[in-house]
Amino acid sequence: MLEKVILEREAGQRLDKFLHKFLPEAGDSFIYKMLRKKNITLNGKKAAGNEKLALGDAVCLFLSDETLEKFKGKSQVLPSYYDAYQNWEPIPVLYENKHILLVNKPAGILSQKACPGDLSLNEWLGGYLLEQGQITTDELLTFRPSVCNRLDRNTSGIVICAKTLAGSQEMSRLLKERKIHKYYRLYVKGQILSAGELSGGLSKNREQNKVKVESIGKSIVTRYQPLQIGFERTLLEVELITGKTHQIRAHLASIGHPLIGDYKYGDKDINDLYKKSYQVQSQLLHAYRLEFPAMSGIFKEMSGLRVIADLPAVFRRIQASDEPKGQ
Repeated sequence: MLEKVILEREAGQRLDKFLHKFLPEAGDSFIYKMLRKKNITLNGKKAAGNEKLALGDAVCLFLSDETLEKFKGKSQVLPSYYDAYQNWEPIPVLYENKHILLVNKPAGILSQKACPGDLSLNEWLGGYLLEQGQITTDELLTFRPSVCNRLDRNTSGIVICAKTLAGSQEMSRLLKERKIHKYYRLYVKGQILSAGELSGGLSKNREQNKVKVESIGKSIVTRYQPLQIGFERTLLEVELITGKTHQIRAHLASIGHPLIGDYKYGDKDINDLYKKSYQVQSQLLHAYRLEFPAMSGIFKEMSGLRVIADLPAVFRRIQASDEPKGQ
């Protein structure tokens, strides 16, 4: 017999979903048969499988060691967790509590896998929690920590990562309800002299993985404020009122101010110049600041939290060239 006591990060999910994660090689028929025969019980009682698990619940599996090993299988994710954590440069942790982690993702790293063989921030997160002793390999069978908001591979800045199911659910709710204010810093071509707001619909070309701003469709809103105006560039702070794929890049390109370094939506000549002069390798777009709303309960300590991710070195190099030189 094996007893599995439900941890905080696992609480809130259905028993049958938990069992499928714990015994990934077992099919529906086996799991429900074991529940009917009371070979799998919840808190010492027969269970149907649709019960929602709570912290401290005891799931008992009256199965042989051979059966458990057969259906638990071999985890294919652990090597990728260790590879991502050990092979990448340290990723700065900006804020951490029992439920979430806020990190400053460098450009060039995927938030989530695009293909099965990819390494992403999800894998780094698993490796980080294993290295810190915050999760065990067995616990990874029943709960996989994951990112809550995605940034493009070549966009740097703040990513919210969930360490528990409660953290994932709460952050997802806040993001869906647009209660977390998201601010970006970016360099665009040309001079923008005053603040403004852009709106419109987006249509997507899936073959090109590119969007186009149109007058029809569900409205998206982007607010911007110039912070530093150079000869042929402007450093902007942008607040995303909505959050759609490539929204900032497409919106600013639509008014003649594409992001510098953005070959998909931008100007090749200025991109080539900045690549040569400042070693710009991708669009100059950085998720700079997050502001959280008033919160309560287990997330009370995050009420009004404001988190800033330092600008990448390439931003600082360009910014310094706009500052007045000493006489």
